[in-house]
Amino acid sequence: MIGRFRLLVSEAVRSLGANISNTIAATLTVLIGMFLLGLLVSLGTWVISWSDHVKRELVAHVYFCTPLPPCTRYETPKELAKARVVLLKMDEVKTVRVITRVEALREMQRKNPELTKNLSSNPLPDSLEVVPKRGEDVEAIAKRVEYLKRSGQLGGIEKVNYGKTTAKKILQIAKVIELVFLIGTVLLLISSALLIANTIRLSIFSRRREIEVMKLVGATNWFVRGPFMIEGLLCGIGGSVLAIVLLLVGRQFALPKILPSLGTTSDVKAISFSFTVLILLGAGLVLGAAGSGLTIRKFLKV
Repeated sequence: MIGRFRLLVSEAVRSLGANISNTIAATLTVLIGMFLLGLLVSLGTWVISWSDHVKRELVAHVYFCTPLPPCTRYETPKELAKARVVLLKMDEVKTVRVITRVEALREMQRKNPELTKNLSSNPLPDSLEVVPKRGEDVEAIAKRVEYLKRSGQLGGIEKVNYGKTTAKKILQIAKVIELVFLIGTVLLLISSALLIANTIRLSIFSRRREIEVMKLVGATNWFVRGPFMIEGLLCGIGGSVLAIVLLLVGRQFALPKILPSLGTTSDVKAISFSFTVLILLGAGLVLGAAGSGLTIRKFLKV
């Protein structure tokens, strides 16, 4: 068994050396494909992480009546506590933060001091900041609170705001990003496999007479296919390693200059580079073996 494997490897190495131009073409094809795949995986996962970060910032604000007209009924402390308990029992709700009128005014004075300079009293209401478990749940939470308000189960609520237009745009953009990432990855893998198959087909075509002779003297399909699959594996791993080196160089020199301009937060991250390396090595091996193995099938029919 070991001797047969050595024979297959030696045949593959001999073929690579004898068809150096095809070998270089196949390796460069894998290099380009895996480099683009690495960029797509890194960029795609970063963008998805950014969209998740934005979705996490989607919150529903429940505003209560102020002790000023047109609100004639003011029992906010009790109603505020009751609403908080009810909201925390909802499956979609992650946390509920109470923002008192005093805290709201203090925050506005900090952010927009010019708007609060001449105020004679505090016009801001008490409110609840409702954080959903998923950004997609923010609209459902707002509608549920509106229903509880209309049905009289929760009193003192003046309005519910979750930035309807903005929230919908953010969620739509996030879905598009995830869909584009998925389609782009699939298309890139398919195109890489086809390019590798076409490149290795040239190598196999130049040796078709040799394959026919091997079949005529009794060689099995797997014995004939073996050297070409190993050849594809070597081209695949070689191209993947070169792509990883290029990505590593870009990560060390280009990325530090790009990230500061994006102004991202610490929780927005791409997939770890070590995991990207494993993906590229695995994809290079699979594409190389599959490209050569599938291509040679037509030449095995002698």
